[in-house]
Amino acid sequence: MSGRTRNGTRIQLPAQAERRPLLGRHRTTDTDLLYSCTANSLHSHLPVYTNIHRIRRDIISIVEDYLSLEQLRDVRINIAVVRPLVDKLYELDDISIVYCLLVNRAQFLYEQSHLNNRHNVNFSRATLAELVATRILRRFSEDNEGADGLLLLSNILVAGFEPFQNAPEEVRQEAQAASDTTYNRTLPSLEIAILTESKYFLSSTPCQKVVDAIYEGRIMYTPSSYIDIIPDHYKHKPISLYNPREGPMLNQYRLMVPRTRNILDVLSFLILLSLYLLVMAERSPEHFGYLEACFAIYAFGWSLDQFATILEHGWHVYTQNLWSFLDVTFIGIYAVYAVLRIDGAWVDDLVPKQQALDVLAMAAPVLVPRLAFNLLSDNIVVLSLRSMMADFFLLTLLSAWCFGGFLLSLLWLGEGKHPPVDISKWMLWIWFGLDGSGIEKSVHFHWLLGPVLMVAFAFLGNTLFLTILVSMLSNTFSKIVANATAEIQFRRAVLTLEGVKSDAVFSYQPPFNILAVFLLLPLKFIVSPRWFHKIHVASVRTVNLPLLLIIAIAERRVLWPAETSKKEAANQLIPRLKQWFWVNWRITAHRDIRAVFDLPPPESVEDDIAVDDELTHHLIRRQFTRQQTSDSIPQKGLNRRDSMFPGVTPRLRGSFTGSEDMHDVNSRLESVEAATARIESMLAQLLTREHSHQIELYLRTELTKLAATTDDPTIDTPPNISEYPMCEVSLHQNTHCKCRWGEIAIPCAPGMGFSTCGQIGSGLARRTPTWQSSAYQLCPEHGWQGLYDRNQVRMINAKSRMVPDARLEARSVHPTEWPEMASALE
Repeated sequence: MSGRTRNGTRIQLPAQAERRPLLGRHRTTDTDLLYSCTANSLHSHLPVYTNIHRIRRDIISIVEDYLSLEQLRDVRINIAVVRPLVDKLYELDDISIVYCLLVNRAQFLYEQSHLNNRHNVNFSRATLAELVATRILRRFSEDNEGADGLLLLSNILVAGFEPFQNAPEEVRQEAQAASDTTYNRTLPSLEIAILTESKYFLSSTPCQKVVDAIYEGRIMYTPSSYIDIIPDHYKHKPISLYNPREGPMLNQYRLMVPRTRNILDVLSFLILLSLYLLVMAERSPEHFGYLEACFAIYAFGWSLDQFATILEHGWHVYTQNLWSFLDVTFIGIYAVYAVLRIDGAWVDDLVPKQQALDVLAMAAPVLVPRLAFNLLSDNIVVLSLRSMMADFFLLTLLSAWCFGGFLLSLLWLGEGKHPPVDISKWMLWIWFGLDGSGIEKSVHFHWLLGPVLMVAFAFLGNTLFLTILVSMLSNTFSKIVANATAEIQFRRAVLTLEGVKSDAVFSYQPPFNILAVFLLLPLKFIVSPRWFHKIHVASVRTVNLPLLLIIAIAERRVLWPAETSKKEAANQLIPRLKQWFWVNWRITAHRDIRAVFDLPPPESVEDDIAVDDELTHHLIRRQFTRQQTSDSIPQKGLNRRDSMFPGVTPRLRGSFTGSEDMHDVNSRLESVEAATARIESMLAQLLTREHSHQIELYLRTELTKLAATTDDPTIDTPPNISEYPMCEVSLHQNTHCKCRWGEIAIPCAPGMGFSTCGQIGSGLARRTPTWQSSAYQLCPEHGWQGLYDRNQVRMINAKSRMVPDARLEARSVHPTEWPEMASALE
C-alpha cells in the first residue's frame, strides 16, 4: 500500500494487519496512519544546507563592528539593516529559516569563544541572528492565526532538521566520513535556542505560545533523541494538535506531556524523600530491613530515570535545569552508599555498613532543598541561585588553588614540625575570620617569613576574596533581576523540552522502569518491531491503568471542559471564580476592592460614565498643546515647519505639533480636496467629452513648448503631469501683451507654491490643468505693476514690456481658436 505526502513524495505504508491496533476503538482516526517515514518526509525538500550558508554570508557582510542588542534594535539600524534582512528571508516562505539562523548563532558563539580574532564582532553577529529569528517567527505568527497558525509555529520550533539536509552528495560523504554517528542527527529549533541560551528568542510571544501549548499537551509530537534505553519507534507521532475527546481513553502518550511529567516527577521525588527520611530515622547498619530495601530499589529506579533524561537531550540541556546539580549530587552519594552497602554485605563487616549509612546521611542537604526548587521554580531568588553558585564554586576553586601554594610554603618552612592537617586548619580559620591562632603559630615556622606569609594570606584570603565574591554575586544577581522575565521563560522552555520524551522507559514510573529495562530490552532483539510495540503498549496501559484513567478524566472534565460548558460559563453574568477557599469566602479586610470589579456596571451607569467623554478628550489634548511658561526653558530652534507658518506665534505653531491637531488639519484638507473635486466634476459637465480631450492635448503641448522656449533653467520638459499628486495649476496668456504665466489654483498644502513645489511638470501639477471658465484674466506683470505674489504666480515668458491701459484685458481662449493660437505661438 502506497501513499503520498504533501510534497508529492511516494511512500510505502505498512499493510492493514500491521496497522491494526491492539485494542479496539469506538472510532477511527486518520492520525494513526502517519508513521515516522511520513513525518520525516514533510520537510525533506527544504534547502537547509543552502540556507545556512546563505544566512552566514549575509550576516558576515552586514556586521563589521560591535553592536549590542539595544543598538541593533535602534530605529535607524532596524530600518537600514534588520528589516531588509527579515524581509528577504521571510519572503522565502521556508519554515527552516529559524533553524538556520539559530545554527548560525551557535557557530558565531563558538567562534567568539575559540577565536581571538574579532571577538566582539562574532557576538554581534550571533545577536543579529537571534534578533532576525525572533522577527521572522513573529511574522509567521502575525500572518497565521488560529489553530493552523499554532500548528505552523509548532513545525517551525519542534520539527527536526539536520544541517546537511539537501547538501551536495560530496559534502554529505565527507561529513559522514568525518563523523558517522552525529552528522545526520535532527535537532529542533527550540533545542538549539536552549543550547545557545537565546533568551530573547525564547521569551518572545510566539515562542512562548508554542511552549505553553507543548507544556499543556495541546501539541503532540515525538522528539528526536540521542540515545534510547528502550527504543520503540515503530509509530512516530507527527506534530499535531490534540483533542482529548477524539483520542483513546487509555492514551499512553499522555504520560509524555510535560505538565503531566512535572507532576509525576514531583510525586516520585516526594516518595523518594519520604523513604529516605524513614530509613534514616530507623537506620540500622546490622540489618538490611524491608524499608531500606524499598528505598534502595526506588532510588535506583529514580536514578535510572535521571540517567535516561541525560541520554535523551544531552548533558548540556540537562544541566540547564535549576535542580540538576542536586540530582547529580544525590546520584553520586547513592552510588557510594550502594557500593559500601554491597561490600559490607559481601564481606559481612560492620564497618562498611556503617560507612554506607554515614555517606547516605550526607544526602539530606541535597534532598531537602530540592523540593523547594520544584515548588518555587519561578522565583527570582531560586533562578539566580544557580548562576550565583556557579560563580561561587569557580572563585572558590581559584582560591583553593592559591591556598595550596601557601600551604606548601609553610610546610617546607616548618621542616615537618607541624602536620599538614593542623596548618590547613589554622589557615582555614584565618580564611573565614574565626581565629587568629595561625598568626600566633607563624613564628614557629620562621621568625620573619612565617608571619609575612600568614598576614599576606589573611589579606588575600579574607579581605580580597570576600570583596571579590560579594561583587561577583551582586553583579550576577543584578543581571538576572534586570532580565527576570526572560530568565523565567527560558527555564520554562528548558522544563518543557525535558518533559517531552521519546524513550519508552519514561512510560514506566520508578521502580517499574527497572523491570522494563531488564525485561523489554532483551525482548527487543527477539520479537519484531510490531510485536515489540504491541507488548510495550499493553505493558504501559496495564502498569499505569489508574494513572491513565485519572489523566483522561482530568483532561476531559477539568483541564479542557466541553464547548457547551464554556458557553454556559460565558453566558453567566458573573464569571465563576477559582474554587479556592480564601477566594470564595474572601476572608480579608480589603475584599470590596476586588468585588467592585466583579459586577459589570448597568447601562444607566454606563450612560453617566460616557457623558464627559468629549470633555476628557479635550483636556487630554490640552496637556500636549499647553505652552511652557517657564523662562528658564530655552526657546526651540527653527525647523522646516517654520517656513510653512511665517509670522505665526509660538503658541499657534505649537498647536500644529500635536498628533491630534495634525490629524484635524489633515481631515480639513481632505474635505477641501473633496469639495474641489466636486466643483471640477461640475465644470467638466459644461464641456463635451471632445472638447475636454482637446483641452488636455493642447495644455500638455503648450507646457512642453513653454519649457522649451523659456529662459528659466529650472523649467524642464514636463512629463505626464497627472502622475504627480501635487498642486493644481492653470495656464494663461494675455491677448494684448502676449505674456504667459502659470497660476496655482489649489495648493497641495497651506503656504505651498512655486518656491516650494519645484518646477513645472516635475512635481507641480496635481493633474492635467483644466480649462478655466472665467472670461477675463489680467496679466500679473502689467496689470498689477509687478506686485504679484511670486509664490502663487510665475511668469513664464513675456513678449512685450508695454504697460497696457485699464481696457486691456486677458480673455480665455475659446476652443475654436486653439489651432490659430498654436500656430501663432510657433
